[in-house]
Amino acid sequence: MLDFEFQCQTRLLFGKDSISKLPEELSKYGAKVLLVTGGKSVHASGLYDRVMADLKKTDKQVFEVSGVKPNPRVDSVREGVAICKKEKIDLILGVGGGSVVDAAKGMAAGALYDGDVWDLYQYKAPTQMALPVGCILTLAATGTEMNGNSVVSNLETGEKFGLVTPLALQPRFSILDPQTTYSVPADQTAYGCVDIMSHVFEQYFSQVLETPLADRLCESILITMVENAPKALKTPKDYDVRANIMWCGTMALNNIVGLGKQGDWATHGMEHELSAQYDIAHGAGLAILFPQWMKHVLNAGPAKFKQYAIRVWGVKTDGKNDREIGLEGIERTKKFFKEIGAPTSLSDVGIKGDKIPEMAKKATRNGPMGSYKRLETKDVEEIMKASL
Repeated sequence: MLDFEFQCQTRLLFGKDSISKLPEELSKYGAKVLLVTGGKSVHASGLYDRVMADLKKTDKQVFEVSGVKPNPRVDSVREGVAICKKEKIDLILGVGGGSVVDAAKGMAAGALYDGDVWDLYQYKAPTQMALPVGCILTLAATGTEMNGNSVVSNLETGEKFGLVTPLALQPRFSILDPQTTYSVPADQTAYGCVDIMSHVFEQYFSQVLETPLADRLCESILITMVENAPKALKTPKDYDVRANIMWCGTMALNNIVGLGKQGDWATHGMEHELSAQYDIAHGAGLAILFPQWMKHVLNAGPAKFKQYAIRVWGVKTDGKNDREIGLEGIERTKKFFKEIGAPTSLSDVGIKGDKIPEMAKKATRNGPMGSYKRLETKDVEEIMKASL
């Protein structure tokens, strides 16, 4: 196990009608609030009106950035940064899914940066200062509600980069009411579930040995997702099912399950190139790439894949070797993604292979990626071609 330090400043308010605690949280900040939202769903559900009522009740002066898209654009972030600087915003409140909250975090970082906010993403500039961010989550997927990560796309350059600054960008408070996820469409529910499981994969498949607690924490999240994802698609208004998925989403990427380990994150890097080029849903890209990454790196540590297959999928050994058992677990993973409605090949989302060499080069622009097995450009190209 590796040494580690851990600190989390996020106050998590989880449960039915937890949004009623918003006025109390708002009272801790100044008068000017930038409200960041996505599409029409936040209005259709009535959540927007309720949040605005609380903002008025607490005498806040409200400024807005709306229409933040999935794979949030740096243009929206720049818009928010400009408002923050001009109006001297005290708190940025993101109401929506991971894209909205990631955009809000980017605005918080850019507001105190003397330059273009895209610099922070492009050059991974350390951001020690940012405006306070709060969030009301409406989609279980990214874990952004309890971490310091923000991922933003630049359509002009065809790039998608992440910024990781734990203490500066972690939300000060996050309100998680599973009821807000009842109306999430089936495809977005599936993509969110894949995203959650993928975050666990990136931390679980590590070459660092002797991490039994971390491994079992990862496995418990994966098993819970396998049990609950199909139920959410059948009965989308089952509170306990939605609550289990939402809590898994938070735990999958609040850094706890990866403590003492070295994560891989190559598949996320590859998917960022994929969605930067084709603007597909992040979870959809991960569902396509992850089984192929697993097959490609299997020989670098088949014992871990054997453990995964047995503990998560209940694969029987029956005299098979580690690699054969691991392969069965990988096939079960791909089959599960397909069963919940996620794509499992690039052709499923209408993508051909003409841009694969370009994406592979961009993914490895800073050298080999990943840690379970270091991936060169040719490895990335092989994985993407196998995903066709």
